[in-house]
Amino acid sequence: MSLQLGLFLLALFSLAAIGTPIAYSILVGALVYLAVAGQDIALAGEQILAGLYESFVLLAVPLFIVAANIMNAGTISERLLQFCVAAVGRFRGGLGHVNVTASLIFSGMSGSAVADAAGIGKIVIEMMTRSGQYSRGYAAAITAASATIGPIIPPSIPMVLYALVSNQSIGYLFLGGIVPGLLMGLVLMAMNVYISKQRGFALEEPVPLRELPRHTVTAFPALLMPAILLYGIYGGVTTPTEAAAVAAAYALLLAALFYRALSLRALYQILVESARSSAAVGLVIGGALILNYIVASENIPNMMADALVGLDVPPLLFLLGVNLLLLLLGCVLDATTIILVIIPLFLPTCRELGIDLIHFGVIAVVNCMIGLITPPYGILLFVINAVTKIPLREIIKEIWPFLGVLVLALLAMILVPDVVLWLPRLFGYPG
Repeated sequence: MSLQLGLFLLALFSLAAIGTPIAYSILVGALVYLAVAGQDIALAGEQILAGLYESFVLLAVPLFIVAANIMNAGTISERLLQFCVAAVGRFRGGLGHVNVTASLIFSGMSGSAVADAAGIGKIVIEMMTRSGQYSRGYAAAITAASATIGPIIPPSIPMVLYALVSNQSIGYLFLGGIVPGLLMGLVLMAMNVYISKQRGFALEEPVPLRELPRHTVTAFPALLMPAILLYGIYGGVTTPTEAAAVAAAYALLLAALFYRALSLRALYQILVESARSSAAVGLVIGGALILNYIVASENIPNMMADALVGLDVPPLLFLLGVNLLLLLLGCVLDATTIILVIIPLFLPTCRELGIDLIHFGVIAVVNCMIGLITPPYGILLFVINAVTKIPLREIIKEIWPFLGVLVLALLAMILVPDVVLWLPRLFGYPG
């Protein structure tokens, strides 16, 4: 290890250990590296600007954030919830199923787990706790677990970021996430049924079936968004970035004109909040671009690839090992940092071992989403704690069964690649 790399790592981990945001830790560490290496510090700015200007796909990130925030601000979330209650609220653990189903639908609009948890999740938690059947911890835990589906079913901000670092097709990554997302929803609903029977949760008052068409018609314009998005990308009408713009514009039209639930003042607040969220992601991206330069300068990817290939590691064993590492990292790092900083280190080895990068990307994103509900960091646990004031200890106590079934679903995706690759191959993916 070179002196400059050692000092970079020392600065990075020292700053992170005292609570400095990871983006700032990377940027300061990078400046230390460049100074000690005798390189022009302006290289840091050059790497950021070059990386951003060459990555048209990054425009999709703020656009998806705007779409999600508009969906949360209007009455769209409530209309979708009413539809879900009418459709699945009649079964055992009904509001738990509503929670998961709402996340499955909302994931086709936002691409963000945090937007799902903070928006529609907060409303469902209030419904569950108001009914008196579900404890606060249980309602919050199933909400956090179901919110992890948000970035798996397209659109997906983390998959856009993975496409940036791996140079893979966003369209095929989005397709690869559909079946895994549905699988995650299925295992969460199965666990909800099991716990509901164990604890004797009473059945909800069912919405009469004759009212289901009315709720469907009310929610139908919102339900159309995923279809419009997917048709735009896979029908060749739009690029993924243009599809993100269409999603934001469609959400704005729905909230402002069709549902008449968005004022100019509210729109201003949405744009300000979206700008802040986009800037936070942009800082991590900027740090990652400089870090990638440092990693390439030190020839770390090739060294790792040579070492692992020299060990003759079977591809499956490598996948299992990397996913175990990502699960552990997910306990302390956020998903954006893992995707932009850690995952690129493994891509050369994946290519050497013949591991499909679409398959690897989808399971890596699923893994990062599971990390969002893994104690002690688990950012979704903190988000729900912040918006509902439910104590963290109550949420963590109830999260473990849902965390367990999601890990089992991840294992199925690793062992059976067709879970991820079936749909992309159906649409012409050659891998």
